[in-house]
Amino acid sequence: MLEVEKLVIRYGPFLAVDDVSIEIGAGEIVGVVGPNGAGKSSIVKAIGGLVGPVSGSIVFDGRPLAGVPVHRRVTAGLSIVPEGRGLFPRMSVEENLTMGGDPLEDAGRRKANIDRSFSMFPILAERRWQAAGTLSGGQQQMLAIAVGLMPDPKLLVLDEPSLGLAPIVIGEIGRILRGLKGSGLTVAVFEQNAKLTCSVADRIYILASGAVQHHDAASEILANAELLDHLM
Repeated sequence: MLEVEKLVIRYGPFLAVDDVSIEIGAGEIVGVVGPNGAGKSSIVKAIGGLVGPVSGSIVFDGRPLAGVPVHRRVTAGLSIVPEGRGLFPRMSVEENLTMGGDPLEDAGRRKANIDRSFSMFPILAERRWQAAGTLSGGQQQMLAIAVGLMPDPKLLVLDEPSLGLAPIVIGEIGRILRGLKGSGLTVAVFEQNAKLTCSVADRIYILASGAVQHHDAASEILANAELLDHLM
């Protein structure tokens, strides 16, 4: 579904991503775990078309993404939930969902996807006319995920979905991600929280200083107490 090959990203003289290769198969949840500054968000931005790599390639669903504009990536089935959630804070919950479904040409499908969002996240249904900026952090993250699902993506990429959330809310985000896995959707989770990511992912890439340091099944990493302690 997604092949990132030997990706190099620089910001002026600063090397942010150094020869990173990541592969995500259809139906998988794959986690990319690393501390702040490891290069996770830079990779997400490159996948989404917001950052141009110095070298390397990104292939999505068999199609090279070099030169493909952001909106074409979305209509091809690639959806990004950015760090910071990327919501329109003065617009209502339903208006944000409607904006997320804009790539869909079928108005009936947009309406059905809004209804699906409210079924998945009942708290959002209760607050459908509330401004997104007035929601709690956990509710905003649920809305961001729902917005990311609106265009019926083939691949959903989440950047730091647990950032700034209370432990009980992080547990709810984990439940949501496990539910997405059960639906068959392909998901990439870029996260600092190793425990959360290992609990939902099939495979894990460990990123540090812009490079992949380790790659293994999530179950193997969870079983490696020394490695997990290092990540925590």
